Amino acid sequence: MGFDSIWHWLLLLVIVLLIFGTKKIGNVGSDLGNAVRGFKKAMHGDEGENEKEKTKEQLRADPPPSSASTSTQDQRDSHESK
Repeated sequence: MGFDSIWHWLLLLVIVLLIFGTKKIGNVGSDLGNAVRGFKKAMHGDEGENEKEKTKEQLRADPPPSSASTSTQDQRDSHESK
């Protein structure tokens, strides 16, 4: 009498869902996925990823060109055309 019947597996699934709930099971799945991704990155030694992250951080740190300078340029152009 092993777990070769579908009814055994369904009963086991129902018991696990009753004990842990769907929220905890979902969290375990996402945590496991993050752990596997981190392990793969460590195994491959992705130094290129570090460079991409640094570039993204630099872009966040640099202020975007302000619209005020654009409007100032537009004002200069309109005064010159008069």
